[in-house]
Amino acid sequence: MKLTTAVLAAGAAVSLTSAVVGAVRLRQDARHQAERNETVLARNQLGWLAQISTKPDLAKLWTPEDMDVEEYMQLLKANQLICMLSLRNRLGFVRAGHLPWYAAKLMESDVCQRYWKRFGGLRAEEAEGDEQAEHFTRVLDQAAKNLPRAQAATA
Repeated sequence: MKLTTAVLAAGAAVSLTSAVVGAVRLRQDARHQAERNETVLARNQLGWLAQISTKPDLAKLWTPEDMDVEEYMQLLKANQLICMLSLRNRLGFVRAGHLPWYAAKLMESDVCQRYWKRFGGLRAEEAEGDEQAEHFTRVLDQAAKNLPRAQAATA
């Protein structure tokens, strides 16, 4: 191989490597930006839930007509817990295979059960088209359905 051919081949290899590294870096930056955006949106949602679940006059503006304000505020606290778990899961802080355990623990709470019974269908609609959100919702729904069987087994 001639020296010029070797130099050209080495230059092409360096250029190709630089392009691949650059593309990987751009993809990683985009993923990190999406995670930052999601965290900001979740912080806003959790802040709103904290406000509305502790201030009856504010909660009254959003309470469904067929529900008591106090009950609605309790259900919003359950929603807040579920949203926190959802964010942890989306950001990868729930280890693989542990989501069902967390979901079962949440559903041991009466208020989480009541929340899921009332708003679980709405959450499923909201998750449509987002594979990760759909999975999260299915796991919580399964935990809610498994709870009566678990309670019957211990009775």
